Amino acid sequence: MSSLTEWLVSVDEDRRRAGLVRRTDARRGTGSRRGLLDLASNDYLGLGDDPRVRAAAATAIETYGAGAGASRVVTGTTAGHEELERELAVLTGQPSCLAFSSGYAANIGLLTALGSPDTLIVSDEHVHASLIDGARLSRSPVRICPHNDLAVLEELLRDREQTRAVVVVESIYSVLGDATDLARVAALCVTYDALLVVDEAHGIGVAGRGRGAVHAAGLSGAPHVVVTATLSKALGTQGGAVLGTPLVREHLVNTARTFIFDTGLAPAAAVGAAEACRIIAAEPGLADELHRIAAVIAVAAGVPHAPGAVQSIPADSAEHAVTAADRLFDDGVVVGCFRPPSVPDGVSRLRLVARAGVDPERAARAARLAARLSRAEARLG
Repeated sequence: MSSLTEWLVSVDEDRRRAGLVRRTDARRGTGSRRGLLDLASNDYLGLGDDPRVRAAAATAIETYGAGAGASRVVTGTTAGHEELERELAVLTGQPSCLAFSSGYAANIGLLTALGSPDTLIVSDEHVHASLIDGARLSRSPVRICPHNDLAVLEELLRDREQTRAVVVVESIYSVLGDATDLARVAALCVTYDALLVVDEAHGIGVAGRGRGAVHAAGLSGAPHVVVTATLSKALGTQGGAVLGTPLVREHLVNTARTFIFDTGLAPAAAVGAAEACRIIAAEPGLADELHRIAAVIAVAAGVPHAPGAVQSIPADSAEHAVTAADRLFDDGVVVGCFRPPSVPDGVSRLRLVARAGVDPERAARAARLAARLSRAEARLG
């Protein structure tokens, strides 16, 4: 047995002992079992299965084919990409938009394009892995700020040695479901001449009646604010985007490696997401319905009502989280099971996602059961 194989066997055994094994299981896909209650997927508004979005995507396949065929800077840009960028900018109130093949690629592309040895990146400790990786790859010095700690953030910006600074936060965090005080963070960025990057993956379609937390905070179009987004959550398709000034867009087109050297987003995903943007703008009640379901879940589970779609239930151990998720699946409910290293505070938890269109009574029953099963006194096995 080679040394590499021995190492792989060793780390696999460690994962199993710690209850941290993850699976790809098609049985848990919501299309695989009739009547399954989906409290796990990120399709917050149910637009992934909306007939209008599906029809738009299908028409795009007939028009443009199954894929973009090349980088966006070669032949991979279609009118469908331009439609998406236009509609997403309108929805969020931003002056320009650039679409990437994924939200992960958008975050890495942005931070690596902005980074330099003379640019300090100050990153909230709870940001997504894509932002962490982007900061690591950026060639910038990086400082990690305690979660939502504005006093430390101000200190890091005030005392920096670098000429430029970039502050990285999420509008709504994906594991705990809590929010950033964007107005105060943005004000600090103005005071200390820093650019604010806000990941709105869990904000667009959810906050501000669907237009996002940055829009709700009155920061749309602010020259010192850049927004990143994914199309795979409330917009129901796949892909990513960066929104901000035309100058930022131009810089990314010319320097972001995950844009230049990647095949463009599939046109069907782009056109489907564009249609989703129009639906969200025209039907803000979808976001209102999501928040009603979120409140039902939080009350039933006995946890604080988080401002986003995600309502988080701490588990007494990784084992309890896994067992609870399996029991709920047997009961016809799919929930998220988050364990280290996917949780920023090391606490395993069940993540129940509020979604527009979900039966509130079924959601409440599932939340009560999830809360009971996550506790140590619940019998395992």
